[in-house]
Amino acid sequence: MVAESTEADWVSRFADEVIAEAERRAPGKPIVCASGLSPSGPIHLGNLREVMTPHLVADEIRRRGYDCVHLLSWDDYDRFRKVPAGIDPSWSEHIGKPLTSVPAPPGSEYTSWAEHFKAPMVAALEQLGIEVHPVSQTLQYTSGAYREQILFAMRERARIDAVLGRYRTKGKPAKAAAQQTQAEQQQLEQQKQQKPQKQQKGAKPADAADVAAAEAAAEGSGAAGEDDGSGAGAGYFPYKPYCSFCDRDFTTVTSYDDATTELAYRCVCGHSETVRLSEHNRGKLVWKVDWPMRWAYEGVVFEPSGVDHSTPGSSFTVGGQLVREIFGAESPIGPMYAFVGISGMAKMSSSKGGVPTPEDALQIMEAPLLRWLYARRKPNQSFKIAFDQEIQRLYDEWDALGRRIADGSAQPADAAAYRRAVSTAAAELPRTPRPLPYRTLASVVDVTTGHSEQTLRILRDLDPENPIRSLDEVRPRLDRAECWIRTQVPAEQRTRVREEPDGELLASLGETERESLRLLLDGLDDHWSLDGLTTLVYGVPKIQAGLPADAKPTPELKTAQRTFFALLYRLLVGGDTGPRLPTLLLAVGADRVRKLLAG
Repeated sequence: MVAESTEADWVSRFADEVIAEAERRAPGKPIVCASGLSPSGPIHLGNLREVMTPHLVADEIRRRGYDCVHLLSWDDYDRFRKVPAGIDPSWSEHIGKPLTSVPAPPGSEYTSWAEHFKAPMVAALEQLGIEVHPVSQTLQYTSGAYREQILFAMRERARIDAVLGRYRTKGKPAKAAAQQTQAEQQQLEQQKQQKPQKQQKGAKPADAADVAAAEAAAEGSGAAGEDDGSGAGAGYFPYKPYCSFCDRDFTTVTSYDDATTELAYRCVCGHSETVRLSEHNRGKLVWKVDWPMRWAYEGVVFEPSGVDHSTPGSSFTVGGQLVREIFGAESPIGPMYAFVGISGMAKMSSSKGGVPTPEDALQIMEAPLLRWLYARRKPNQSFKIAFDQEIQRLYDEWDALGRRIADGSAQPADAAAYRRAVSTAAAELPRTPRPLPYRTLASVVDVTTGHSEQTLRILRDLDPENPIRSLDEVRPRLDRAECWIRTQVPAEQRTRVREEPDGELLASLGETERESLRLLLDGLDDHWSLDGLTTLVYGVPKIQAGLPADAKPTPELKTAQRTFFALLYRLLVGGDTGPRLPTLLLAVGADRVRKLLAG
């Protein structure tokens, strides 16, 4: 009996459920949570939810003292589907090969396409404190680890076909689900026209119908429109061989003998052969069979899936039927997770270029903040990750939560999400010793263009009674803010302090405006800190209105303050807006402020 956690967050509730289910299924054995990623292209922030969701649950289970393993299946034995934008079109000759057999993109240091796209995700997971047990599906299949499962699936192919048949579109048995994308078809046509495949000596070319059937059946595993193994050929077969001549999966199984395990196939390249499946290691189960087979093989208790895998008739639904009826096991607890977006961008797709990855996010935000974004939302709640100005508000929210944690006023669920963000069962994540506001750091590096000595001078003046003595005190947050300014803020939006006073503007000012500038300049020395300058710039319009410094803002006072602020921005940076004025004044420095405001 597992006691209910008192923490009112989604992670604890799933941990309760998973522990209870694991104890029911296999008492005393390690609890298995799982994720799966295909390194077919950049692994983006939406894909990270596939890993982060079971990580948080597995980590909570470990915190409670249970033995729990988080498997990360690298679906690197999936087929190469299409050449992404920006890659040499000649890579189309590799369409249909396993991702581990495709050369890495031009200029890469890695040995294959799969390794090229795995590497940055592996590095990001390490930064995020996500501990996984990686499993290469290429290694699993080519080593023969799944041989018994493959032979069993082939023996039970009629029953598997019957289960799949319940979900196929009436009158269009799986053909629609297995069709290739238009882009891939075009690339295949270009490949045939530009570089015809050599045929093995003695092999007969397949006819047009065979080519069309093989190409239609070749839609790769792991997508919403998965190949379920049906299509042209001598019946249903859940196994798809890679051609031993061209190494692609444009193959059609033509016969199979259960007694001898002899499997005959032909490929669109013209090659055909008979192999003994009890010895053959160059092929894989189709995705809708592969996934439930792995659930049974690995004893998975918890594995989430995206919306595209959770609709009626898709892989998770069908897999639940197959794992119970065919493989004699149980499907995992599998919450559906919603999409993750980026401020100003539509739903991400790794098949398209330019989508932000965890590596990209970790260049502009600290690892605990990125963890928190996933921990605070239930899996079925979509959310956005800010790469624009919204990141400053996000950091303000994060810092405010930290203060509530410190004074004990945070709600239980918020406190749990914070704890999961800053630590794992194994260790605390590195954090910035002096976490100054992100917007302040961004403003400073914006004005100083990252100049270390100038940055330290300004940061030291923020709080003269407790000054920053080394930039290491504000790292890594300072480095993240600097990277955000450099990579995410357009050049025209960056702050450029005037070199010389705007003499024309100064000459045109009326007496009220001149007085406001005098009041500001007279108070600089006595208010030279972030808090002091905040009081000063907001206080000048109050003084001019005959109000005390602590007067509550009125509509008229707010208007006067906005007018004063706009004047300062025009005189300092030549625009109507800019960084927060107290930070900007510190960044510019007292002498230069006097020069620009007094002429």
